[in-house]
Amino acid sequence: MNSHISKTPLSERCDDTLNYTQWNQINWKSVYRTVNRLQTRIAKAAEIGNWNLVKRLQHLLTHSFHAKLLAVKTVTRNSGSRTPGIDGIVWLNGSDKLSAAYCLTDRHYKAMPLKRKLIPKPGKSQKRPLSIPTMYDRAMQKLYALALQPIAEVNADLRSFGFRLYRSAHDACQYTFLCLRHPKSAEWILEGDIKGCFDNISHSWILENIPIDKAIVKQFLKAGFIYDDILHPTSSGTAQGGIISPILANMALDGMEGLIHSKFPIAKVHFIRYADDFLVTAPTKEVAEAIKFEISRFLEKRGLHLSDEKTIITHINDEFSFLGWNFRKYSGVLLIKPSNDSLTRITNKIRGIFHRAKAWSQDKLIEELNPVIEGFANYNKHVVSKDAFRKMDYILWRMLQNWANRRHSNKGRKWVANKYWHSEGERSWVFKTRQNKLSLFADTKIQRYRMVKLDQNPYLDKRYFYNRRNKGKQPESDIQTKLPSFASAH
Repeated sequence: MNSHISKTPLSERCDDTLNYTQWNQINWKSVYRTVNRLQTRIAKAAEIGNWNLVKRLQHLLTHSFHAKLLAVKTVTRNSGSRTPGIDGIVWLNGSDKLSAAYCLTDRHYKAMPLKRKLIPKPGKSQKRPLSIPTMYDRAMQKLYALALQPIAEVNADLRSFGFRLYRSAHDACQYTFLCLRHPKSAEWILEGDIKGCFDNISHSWILENIPIDKAIVKQFLKAGFIYDDILHPTSSGTAQGGIISPILANMALDGMEGLIHSKFPIAKVHFIRYADDFLVTAPTKEVAEAIKFEISRFLEKRGLHLSDEKTIITHINDEFSFLGWNFRKYSGVLLIKPSNDSLTRITNKIRGIFHRAKAWSQDKLIEELNPVIEGFANYNKHVVSKDAFRKMDYILWRMLQNWANRRHSNKGRKWVANKYWHSEGERSWVFKTRQNKLSLFADTKIQRYRMVKLDQNPYLDKRYFYNRRNKGKQPESDIQTKLPSFASAH
């Protein structure tokens, strides 16, 4: 199957002469500054609709050696950097990375098929496909994503929060709260779910409407994938696992908000989207049904369809779920809590750690549990989570007891307790060693979230995002160089 795939190192396949001698000699501040300056120019040109200038600036960026360096750095630092594509190649050392940056070119570019894997959906028995490009194709996708991201930010729906720079699920949650918190707010919610969004987006729509090099994007879309040693062509969709895929999907869905507001310019109609999950609030069930119909027509032009099973219309008093939270009004008061599904998922995740921890030391167990506990607590610290945190601490406590007692079945409960639990300040029963202490869910304080300003663009309003990120703690000496993450953010 793989006989046609070259195993030759990049340094031998590349015709360019290497000028840098060491990867660690690169001035990354200069790299970020150069790429960010070009991205800002693209954003400004897109804002005024000068698409000829946009095209020239995109060409300049995708042929910039600094952008190529940044693309390689990004794909070799993310979580999948040691997972190869079908060619089996990974870039582990500085020489490989530097050589790859010099070899990154659109000349005669042909993307390799992706390696297809099936991974479990969180909390579900079904599996979803994950397609893994080669390292070279990942770097090419990142390079062109750098040129496309500024346009995506300029043209994005204001109330789109997923896969956006410096926006998050918490912004979507807070905006939903603002739309529904008042006693006279909208009472009906359309919960939208797009059936297989990434897998079904129309290639022809992308090629006709996305302002990027058509030949290169076509290679990304038409590469196909290999599963069970069989090459499968791709006639629709953009690969889940591709770096540029979230941007393409977002751009395909942008415009939904404008459509709704033009068709339904009435009070209490609000739109909130996070990637391919969205909500629309409405004053009546009939208005929600009409909005659903208009959205269906909008999606059909892009090869997409709403899921009949998961797209439902709910009254605010009956509770609905969004991004791992439950929203419901109790006697006219809106409360947002961690969803039952999210509690089940975190419980199963912790249970899985204990299942693997039968022979672990106490230090090892604490080191594995703390990131999971703190991650869940930090995600939910902006909503009504005190009861959920207490419940999870009780579940964790029981699991710790069972773990400790099983390890010392011939010892008494008091001996086991004295070995693993200690006092600290005014607290008793602290699960800790000399080096580590177990975090508790309830240790995380509930805090109000400060939502991003919807009309601010990370490329055009850098001062706002600098101040938001640093909260006035650092001097604002050089915003251009203090915000390198704009060029590398996903």
